[in-house]
Amino acid sequence: MNIMLVGIAERTREIGIRKAVGASNANIVSQFLIESLMMSMVGGLIGYFTGYVLAFIISTQLYFAPAFTWQVAAVALAMALGVGLVFGIFPALKAARKDTIESLRQYH
Repeated sequence: MNIMLVGIAERTREIGIRKAVGASNANIVSQFLIESLMMSMVGGLIGYFTGYVLAFIISTQLYFAPAFTWQVAAVALAMALGVGLVFGIFPALKAARKDTIESLRQYH
């Protein structure tokens, strides 16, 4: 959520321009929700594959092999999407509620 909030603070002018040319609040919300979901999905995939590789490396020293099934992958990716959705809603709504004129006045 912090990364999304920082991204919105940095892109205030972009949000103002998009709203000035006709983007609705729903467009702004969907843009930031999709961004949040993509970041969490990439993080979830990286985490899953890192865990898989580490489990495989550790299993060479143990007497049993790790059990990775498609259900484990599905739950891991569903959790990543859930976290991205839950922690992306507030920043997306905050971005959509920004005033167009005030957003355009900010200079960087």
